[in-house]
Amino acid sequence: MAKNTHTQCSFCGRSRDEVKMLISGINADICEQCVQNAYEIVEQELNAGFQGVSNVGTGEKDLKIRSPREIKTFLDEYVIGQDDAKKILSVAVYNHYKRITQKVQHDDIEIEKSNIIMIGETGTGKTLLAKSIAKMLNVPFAIVDATVFTEAGYVGEDIESMLSRLLQNCNYDVPMAERGIVYIDEIDKIARKGDNPSITRDVSGEGVQQGLLKMLEGTEALVPPQGGRKHPEQKMVKINTQNILFICGGAFDGIDKIIARRVNTNAIGFNVNKEQQEAQKKNLLQFVNPQDLKSFGLIPELLGRLPVVTHLDPLDKETLRSILTEPKNSLIKQYTRLFELEGVKLKVESEVLDFITDKALEFKLGARGLRSICESILTEAMFDIPGSNKKEMIIDLAYAQQQFNSSKLGMMKVA
Repeated sequence: MAKNTHTQCSFCGRSRDEVKMLISGINADICEQCVQNAYEIVEQELNAGFQGVSNVGTGEKDLKIRSPREIKTFLDEYVIGQDDAKKILSVAVYNHYKRITQKVQHDDIEIEKSNIIMIGETGTGKTLLAKSIAKMLNVPFAIVDATVFTEAGYVGEDIESMLSRLLQNCNYDVPMAERGIVYIDEIDKIARKGDNPSITRDVSGEGVQQGLLKMLEGTEALVPPQGGRKHPEQKMVKINTQNILFICGGAFDGIDKIIARRVNTNAIGFNVNKEQQEAQKKNLLQFVNPQDLKSFGLIPELLGRLPVVTHLDPLDKETLRSILTEPKNSLIKQYTRLFELEGVKLKVESEVLDFITDKALEFKLGARGLRSICESILTEAMFDIPGSNKKEMIIDLAYAQQQFNSSKLGMMKVA
């Protein structure tokens, strides 16, 4: 090896004694700190260019268009019930495919996108529907939470950062991101705090709604590719949201009281069907309309950009029972697989499934409540079995009741 005669870095000028390593070239030297800085600059510039870095494919031929019926059939494998919401979502996604792959027409008819808003109680499957659609799509899909957004200039995330997730999911391919789908969860949490104008700014409520207006309708947004405000030096990327489909979802807790005031559920007379009235009271969300959402706190301008309103039905006992066992990713199948990994065969008796379902209805947590109850019943078994010689585990009703009643969940009093 040739003897190094250089004594300082050619880039920063630091001497050999001031650095840990000095890498020699033909006519120059570079220290390890300058190498690190150069690497970060190269990586940032490549990401800012976004040229030829994606293997996703941006041509129309890469899209496999599925019919609404095929999309709904796929959703049926993961989500039990909610047929109305599945049909509306299937049609919206299919029309989104058709819209972004249509040939250029010369009759000046432009198909506008139909953004969707889903209303449903907690645990009824709003986010699961979005995640299930994401599994089958050939377009980029991003799920974001509305609770983290604030008006520009305040602590929190800017609204444009939701498009950063879309960019990242398609490997920074801008044309691909511009025909993606964004699911905005917890949209009800940015509702206006009150009908009366306030002297203080509602920066995480009405301010966010106003910021969403142009993005939902279609605009050229400047997006930070690495997301958030942690990298102020990053170059912004321009994304046109004209062809991005937005799906919003929220629990809208308390909107049933607004609907009840509007819908006459207390009619009296000889010809009144009391059974039908009681059924309607149990599922008032089926009567939801944009006026109810406006009374809840969404501004009219935002509702005008979310033309499709759908609801998810509350889960009854039969549906909850089916959720436990029928979907591809059902809870019982998940626990069975967990025990199989330990070489143990798990068997859950039918009476236990009914017990779990009844408790989930009591706690009113929807499908999420099923998981909590299953954990309280199976935790002891999952603690003891690893390392034991047991080959089979049978969960009967007596064992399930004993484990549940001894858990913290079983000690809770249901209001």
